[in-house]
Amino acid sequence: MIVDDHEVVRRGIAEVVERADGMKVVAEAGSVADGVRRAGLVHPDVLLVDLQLPDGTGIDLMNEVRTTLPEARAIVLTSFDDDDALAAALEAGAAAYLLKSVRGAEITDVVRAVAAGRTLLDERTVTRRRAGHEDPTENLTPSELKVLDLIGDGLSNREIAERLGVAEKTVKNHITSLLAKMGLQRRTQVAAWVAARRHSGWRAESSHS
Repeated sequence: MIVDDHEVVRRGIAEVVERADGMKVVAEAGSVADGVRRAGLVHPDVLLVDLQLPDGTGIDLMNEVRTTLPEARAIVLTSFDDDDALAAALEAGAAAYLLKSVRGAEITDVVRAVAAGRTLLDERTVTRRRAGHEDPTENLTPSELKVLDLIGDGLSNREIAERLGVAEKTVKNHITSLLAKMGLQRRTQVAAWVAARRHSGWRAESSHS
């Protein structure tokens, strides 16, 4: 069963899975509520679940389905290469974590392995990834973190100085220091990094009250 709010993505995955020997797509859904309802009707062996859904997350879906269909196995298929998401998927019982950039053959290989009872996602994977994805801001001082955030808001050095009540030269010193600590060369790279960080969150903006 495929759960993704983009019909084009669902159709593409369904075609890949249907072409593989011994596999059949038994249902498709575009939301958490629809996914839970359909899973209860068709009892899928494997769920391919996107993380960002209009009424919640794939984690919500997996947690709900696990209570009624404990034997169903879940694979997260997402565009978010995010350690927090990976850890949450593990906690919710996902057996594998795939990025949407994977080739079709990889999807079917993973579905086959998970259906056969294998788990391709474990605590070691998450720990190993986290060790290799250290936060480049972890050594910044509180003042440097404030400057970082304001650069991300698009403020100039002068505007940041006014906002923080310090001299513009102090702001420049903070920027020089944070660039060195983050391994970046230019102020524009800092702005781009902050923008990417702010838009990489996998948890859907709440679209329901």
